[in-house]
Amino acid sequence: MIIRPSRGWGFPDLREIWEYRELLYFFAWRSIKVRYKQTVIGALWALIQPFFTMVVFTVIFGILARMPSEGVPYPIFTYTALVPWTYFANSITQASRSIVDNRGIITKVYLPRLIIPAASVLSELLDFTVAFLLLMGMMMFYSIMPTSAILLVPLLILLSMATALGVALWMSALNAIYRDVQYAVPFLVQIWLFATPVAYSSRLLPEAWRPMYGINPMVGVIEGFRWALLGSGGGLEPIFTVSIPITLLLLVTGLLYFRHMEKTFADLV
Repeated sequence: MIIRPSRGWGFPDLREIWEYRELLYFFAWRSIKVRYKQTVIGALWALIQPFFTMVVFTVIFGILARMPSEGVPYPIFTYTALVPWTYFANSITQASRSIVDNRGIITKVYLPRLIIPAASVLSELLDFTVAFLLLMGMMMFYSIMPTSAILLVPLLILLSMATALGVALWMSALNAIYRDVQYAVPFLVQIWLFATPVAYSSRLLPEAWRPMYGINPMVGVIEGFRWALLGSGGGLEPIFTVSIPITLLLLVTGLLYFRHMEKTFADLV
C-alpha cells in the first residue's frame, strides 16, 4: 500500500473511514474511559452540568426575571434546551483539542485524521443519553406526555451531531495551526450560549427576525427539541428553513477544510 498526501480540495474518502470504523469506536471508548477514570460518581457528572445550570437559570431567569416559558414549567423548559446544548458545547470543546492531544499517534502512524475529532463528538453521546434519561423523568414528574412528534428526536440528534462535527472540524484543524483556538473556544461557547434560546424562547423575537436568528444552527436544534418533546415552539418553519442549510454548510466546508489541511498536521502538531 502506498499512502500519498491529498492534493487540492476534496471530501474525505468515506470508504476509508468505514474500513477504520473499529478504530473510530476504540477512540470514542478511550475518550469516555479517560474522562471518567478515577472519578467517584462516574457518568453522573453528565447530569451535574445541565442540572445545576438549569437551577441557576430557573432562579435568575424564571423566578427573578420572570422569563416566559410558553406555558411549560420553566425548569423543564430550560433543561430540554440544555440537554442538546451541553452535548454540542462539550463536543466542540473536546474535539477542538483532539488533533493536538493525539500528536503522538498522528506523527507516528497513519490513520484517517477525521476519525479523531469524530470520535470526540461520538463519545459525548453517552453524556447526552444520561442527561436525556433525566429529561424523561422530569417529563413524567410534570405530567407532560409527548406526542407523536417525539419520533423526530433521532433526526434532531443527528442534526445536533452534524452541527457539532461541522464546528469541531473547523476548530480542530485551526487549533493545529494556531494554538490560540483552544483558549478561544470556551469563550466562544459562552457567547454562543446566550445567543441561543436556552434560557428564553425564540418567540421573544419579532417574527420577521426569526429567519435571521436561524443563522445560528443551534436555534433550530433547541427549538426542535422543545417542539418534539414539550409541544411548545410552534411555527418553526422559518427557523428550520435557515438552520438546516447552515448546518449542512458548516459540515461540508468543515470536511473540505479538514481534508485540505490534514496533510500538514504531522508537521504542525
